[in-house]
Amino acid sequence: MADISRNDSTTTTIRSGPVPIAVHDHGGAGAPLLLLHGAGGNLATTAELARMLRPAHRVVTVDLRGHGRSGDGPWTWDAALDDLASVVDELDLHRPAVVGVSLGGMLAALWAARHPDCPGAVSLDGNPPPARPDDLAGLDPDRAVAELARLRETFAAMTAAMAQPLTADQVEAARAGQRAQARRYGSAEESWLEAFERNLVPVNGGRYRLRPEPRSTEELRVAMATLDLIPVYRDVRSPLLLVLATENLPEQQAFADLYAAHRRGLRNRLAAVADNPWLRIVHLDGASHAMLAERPGKLADLVTDFLRVRSGPS
Repeated sequence: MADISRNDSTTTTIRSGPVPIAVHDHGGAGAPLLLLHGAGGNLATTAELARMLRPAHRVVTVDLRGHGRSGDGPWTWDAALDDLASVVDELDLHRPAVVGVSLGGMLAALWAARHPDCPGAVSLDGNPPPARPDDLAGLDPDRAVAELARLRETFAAMTAAMAQPLTADQVEAARAGQRAQARRYGSAEESWLEAFERNLVPVNGGRYRLRPEPRSTEELRVAMATLDLIPVYRDVRSPLLLVLATENLPEQQAFADLYAAHRRGLRNRLAAVADNPWLRIVHLDGASHAMLAERPGKLADLVTDFLRVRSGPS
């Protein structure tokens, strides 16, 4: 077996690949399942869902490269999938199911495409963000171009702000924000704080940075903006469940028409591949992109039921 080292009582770092990858093995006597977080998250953000899935699975959560306690490396889909393959090999996870949130959901779909013997993959709203005017169904073309430009400017400003080191006061304000978010969703504040702290890195002068680093953030943005998953959904030959949001996040309300058009466009594109018997699509009523926080019990039921009954096309 591989080069595996223990950092503390909860985290294992696998060092056999080009990038050290931190994982948490939640245990469980069932079939193995890899659980992947979204961009800007880490393995702590999926802990509640992991606990809910544990009765049916041996659940392993992962810090994707550039996140949490994993190492940095150029972000490409192939590189990230190779990281996951190292985790599977080193922990001896035989044919694991793969479940992912947002970015992790995109990886789950790509894993299913790469591994047709996968017993099942689940993408929890894991589709690329709005990037192409043609994908915005029902939105005037000129307005679509203008709204996408405005969205890119907003994301660029956010990325620039996040690239700046944080003072101790700013970190404390961010912790307060995490507590407020936890209360908003009825979650334990300690869990949100743990996830925040896991991406926090001290730098010189008593300041801190949040992971992922700016270069990784930009690489992720480009990777997601240029990813087309429709061919994956059309050609996949292992069971794949897509759970899709139907509502905007409060933070998306300034772009409400754009995101609504993006969801309509996605529905249209999925209709063209819905005859693939390996693919199942669920539009989750009342759920936003924050469905992991909003509906963890419902997601656990969907995942568990799907993986229990799906061993091939029906």
